[in-house]
Amino acid sequence: MSIADRLRDLGIELPQPPVPVARFLPSVQAGGLLFLSGLAPLDENGKAYTGVVGRDFSAEQAQHLARLVGINLLAVAKASLGSLDRVARVVKVFGMVNAAPEFTRHPFVIDGCSNLFFDVFGDAGMHARTAMGAGSLPGGIPVEIETVLEVGP
Repeated sequence: MSIADRLRDLGIELPQPPVPVARFLPSVQAGGLLFLSGLAPLDENGKAYTGVVGRDFSAEQAQHLARLVGINLLAVAKASLGSLDRVARVVKVFGMVNAAPEFTRHPFVIDGCSNLFFDVFGDAGMHARTAMGAGSLPGGIPVEIETVLEVGP
C-alpha cells in the first residue's frame, strides 16, 4: 500500500506546505537524510494557532495541534521528495511546547505528531525524540516540531 493510500484511509488530506516566515529553507537534504525545519500548527486558513499550553490549551488540545504540525511536516516532505513513498524511516522528532511553568506533559503533547507518523509509516514511523518545554516560541505558537527523515530512491 502506498503512503498516499494510507493517508486516504486515515482521512488525511495534505495541505499546501507552509511558506517560511524568515530566512530559512523548509527542508534540506544531506545525503540520505531530509531535515525538515520546525513548523507551527496552522488552522484551515493557514493561520498559526497562538497560546500557552496549560493556560490557553489543554494537553489534549495541544496534542491535536502537534498532530496538525505533523501533517504539515508531511506536506513539506512530499513537496521536497515528490512522494512520501521515498521516506525509508522517521529518524528523529524534536518537539517544543510553549508551556505554563507548572505544565509537565510535554511528551503527551508531542505524541500527537509521533502517533501520526506511526499511523502513516508503521514501524518505520518509530523514531528517536525530544519533547521539551519552552518559555516562549516564535509568534506565540503553542507547539513547534522539526523532523529528520531517512530517504531512499
